[in-house]
Amino acid sequence: MPPRRSATPPADFAGFPPDALRFLRDLAAHNDRTWFEANRPRYEQHLREPMAALVDEMDARLAGFAPEIIGTRKQSMFRIHRDVRFSKDKSPYKTNAACWFFHRDSRGTGQEAVHGGAGFYYQLQPRNCFAGGGVWMPPMPGLKRIRAALTVGHEEFASIVTARRFTARFGALDAEAMLVRTPRGVAPDHPAAPWLRYQSFTAGCQLTHPEATAATLPATLETIFRELLPFVRWLNGALGFAPATRR
Repeated sequence: MPPRRSATPPADFAGFPPDALRFLRDLAAHNDRTWFEANRPRYEQHLREPMAALVDEMDARLAGFAPEIIGTRKQSMFRIHRDVRFSKDKSPYKTNAACWFFHRDSRGTGQEAVHGGAGFYYQLQPRNCFAGGGVWMPPMPGLKRIRAALTVGHEEFASIVTARRFTARFGALDAEAMLVRTPRGVAPDHPAAPWLRYQSFTAGCQLTHPEATAATLPATLETIFRELLPFVRWLNGALGFAPATRR
């Protein structure tokens, strides 16, 4: 069942103002609660409000070419607060702003749950703005599903991620946490071996600061997400999430 939509009326996305990136730079230099609370109005006005408007517009655009992928203000926007429970770095705030567009049939509610499927991602950060898609470090049940699908469907998968248009924009898949060897029980010469070594299935491209903050950002993201859609749909199919033709 799709998550309930926010009651807040959609706002037009007009871009991120210059102070959005400036705020993130300042936050990196003053990452503490006292500074953040004194500058919270900057965060709300120049980052959170434009990000909410971006989620609204991208959700409307996704309805036209990937209806099963949705965005909501409550679930798409990542919190600025870091989870420091198991981290040596106790800095309380993230120094980026990001949003995630996810399959409407992802189980449960909240940001942790919507990561059960593949989707699209956008990040705003000084010197590290980018857009991408896929599924990042899926839990073992999801990873096993993807691997099972790859053992029989590796040719289709390879045709997607090695297509000239895909590699021209995104290069290779991200190799984060990639295994040195094939998983236990898989022969090294298995035809799917190169793909079975992945533990995370994501691809993306960097954006310049002007691209990442302009009022034309939704059109830029739509172009990128359309090119990633076959990849995202393949992964979601492996995970048990079906494509849709309408909302």
